[in-house]
Amino acid sequence: MPAIQGLNHITLAVTDLQRALDFYCGILGAKKTAKWATGAYLDLGGIWLCLAVGPVTPRQDYTHFALSCSGEGFEALAKSIRATSPEWQTNSSQGPSLYFMDPDGHRLELHVGDMQSRLDHYRTHPESNVTLYD
Repeated sequence: MPAIQGLNHITLAVTDLQRALDFYCGILGAKKTAKWATGAYLDLGGIWLCLAVGPVTPRQDYTHFALSCSGEGFEALAKSIRATSPEWQTNSSQGPSLYFMDPDGHRLELHVGDMQSRLDHYRTHPESNVTLYD
């Protein structure tokens, strides 16, 4: 059986393609790679993001996409995002994070750090409900 090699792409339903393009390209810095009447392909920091016009059903659970950001760039980008996007949660985890929504209510997170930095945090700040595997 072939092994998963990584994340191929993310497709998000959007109600207004131009509004979504303005947000993802104008605020988050995505690059357009293809566009058609009902959708577009973007490169969002190496992530293949597909926007597809269609009905959107907002989620109310913790499902979200976290986008990596450098520590140096976090505050400037977070300020731009806060100017246009509502926050859906305040950060209570290790490291800088901003939890925000896109124009269609998709839950996103801007995060500094990676899985290794999170695991290192748990190693230096053990929590009784977290089991680490080496």
